[in-house]
Parts: sequence; C-alpha cells; structure tokens
Amino acid sequence: MAYDLTGKVKLVQDAQTFGSGFTKREVVVTVEDGKYPQEICLEFVQDKVSLLDAVQPGQEVTISFDIRGREYNGRYFNNLQGWKIQTSGEAPAAADKPPVSDADVPADFDEYEDDIPF
Repeated sequence: MAYDLTGKVKLVQDAQTFGSGFTKREVVVTVEDGKYPQEICLEFVQDKVSLLDAVQPGQEVTISFDIRGREYNGRYFNNLQGWKIQTSGEAPAAADKPPVSDADVPADFDEYEDDIPF
C-alpha cells in the first residue's frame, strides 16, 4: 500500500553501502501537523538512492512511500521506504502517468457524450 507525505526537507544523509552490497540513503522531512511539526525519516534503498541526488534542505517535496515492517530477535521494527520524490511545482514524470491511446477510447464515444445518467 502506498502513502504520500508532503513537507520541507530538513536533512539528506549520505548514502550508506554495507558489506552485503545493500545501499540506503535517508532523508528527514518536516511535516506541519497541527501545533507540533513532525520530523519524519524516510529511507531510499538500492536503485532509488539516486532520487535524492537533486534534493536540497529547505525544498518542499512530496514523497511516495511504503511502510515496511519486520521482526528481529523478538522486537518489531517499521521503516518508511520511499520510491518516488517530487519537488514543489514539478509535474509528475510521464512514466508516472498511465499511457492513453486512441484504442482506450470507444469508437462510439461521441454518441455518449451528452448522455448523462442522472
């Protein structure tokens, strides 16, 4: 399940690469949530690490992320794993939009244009 979060970038960490070859990079986003702003840490892993290259502290961003959970030694941990980041005022990339072709539009579309069911 995907979630979105919008806020201002507070901090972008350097990428970390572990002995296993796993790479991650974290970003902290300040979200205005009522009286007390929340500082939310999200991680980007493997090929998504490069999405943070153009992000600077102070930028307004919207991040799409998944919630990941796991158990380790009887304790449970949650991670917010980002997979898309959009800076304020930036249009979503064309790859994010589903393609539309003439094949998706019925041939008799004009016939139904004024036929409102209510």
